[in-house]
Amino acid sequence: MRRVDVRSRRRLLDDFFTVDEAEVSFECADGSMTPPVRRLVFERGDAVAAVVRHIESGSLLFTEQFRFPTVDKDTGWLLEVMAGMIDDGEVPETALRRELEEELGFRVGRLEPITTFFVSPGGSSERIFLYYAEVSDMGRVSDGGGLAAEQEEIRIVRMSPKEARVALRDGRLPDAKTIIGLQWLFSRPDRDEQQGA
Repeated sequence: MRRVDVRSRRRLLDDFFTVDEAEVSFECADGSMTPPVRRLVFERGDAVAAVVRHIESGSLLFTEQFRFPTVDKDTGWLLEVMAGMIDDGEVPETALRRELEEELGFRVGRLEPITTFFVSPGGSSERIFLYYAEVSDMGRVSDGGGLAAEQEEIRIVRMSPKEARVALRDGRLPDAKTIIGLQWLFSRPDRDEQQGA
């Protein structure tokens, strides 16, 4: 591991998100240290997400919700795999089970980790723990749609794997976690056979 010297760090914003300013030096490939440089860190915590397959129908379940940061560059409404933040002291799998019940209205049947990745490491420390999940009608606990207390307005969208492939190809799923999850799903012949993709 190369050396990192964090010389100072201070909080610039402490709200729903936080922003820290740091002065750091880090080791170069030749072993020397860089002069001190200023870096900002956008911290919003870690999140979970899942590609969700409904067993009885073979369809994939997506959420559509309003994402204000996309308004200036898109419509503001994004179709994506279900996702949510990991609460303090919560492990990713517990967070996923909670979020899946809140957003889609199902208890998880089968769960398989896909990968963990940084969303935008040039400026944010956020990681997403991405899973593949299966749900069935026997595990239905509510209509889903999110929590009113969190001002969530989530529409559940079902797509066949074939429809999801087309939407992915046509750029109608412009969300990184969704793209990564579906690419994983469609790269696995065993999943294609199960889903008729």
